[in-house]
Amino acid sequence: MRFRVQVMRRPGIADPEGATTARALNDLGYAEVTGVHFGRDIVVEVDIGDEAAAHARVTEMCERLLANPVIEDYTVERIL
Repeated sequence: MRFRVQVMRRPGIADPEGATTARALNDLGYAEVTGVHFGRDIVVEVDIGDEAAAHARVTEMCERLLANPVIEDYTVERIL
């Protein structure tokens, strides 16, 4: 089974890449851009037959390594 993990910084946590990119887009004439936020997508493949158990295992991986739960939020979704 394959799962997509999307990791983003929590609201209120500094995102220097996003702030720099937003300024650069404004400088290039894209005045309508009010914010840019960077995150990351991670695809995890697991060999577990039960979808609920597989989802729980990937969530555990997020808590232990893939995301920093102090400053980041994440979502886990099964993909084909």
